[in-house]
Amino acid sequence: MKTQETVLLLFLGAAIWILGTVYYAYLGPHILETTPFQYWFSFLLSPLVSGVICLGILRWRHIAPSNWATATLLFPIPGMIGEAVVLSTFGTFMPKLHAYSGGKYGAYLFATYGIVLGVAEIVTLRAAK
Repeated sequence: MKTQETVLLLFLGAAIWILGTVYYAYLGPHILETTPFQYWFSFLLSPLVSGVICLGILRWRHIAPSNWATATLLFPIPGMIGEAVVLSTFGTFMPKLHAYSGGKYGAYLFATYGIVLGVAEIVTLRAAK
């Protein structure tokens, strides 16, 4: 991948993270502090939507499937760094959420990053055959 493609993917990853963080900062109580059904439905839906967005970007940029694992690692880097700050100062960045929701929010993050990176790895391994 070219350097400018790498920078673009990092930038898009940062943009997705910012949008997601703002989304959960405002709507988090309706997602994380609700009925168990609503929580688990959102828990399954959120990583899938994020995955579709990230994989759609890879297709849009015409990134070869053999490079998907490498390219997809660039999306979460800004978010993982940013989420370390958000989770360590949860009350500041997520004032509408109770402190006990930090674990639920962190679980969303791990599931999302895991699914996106896992799918990219599978695609890359299949392309290498």
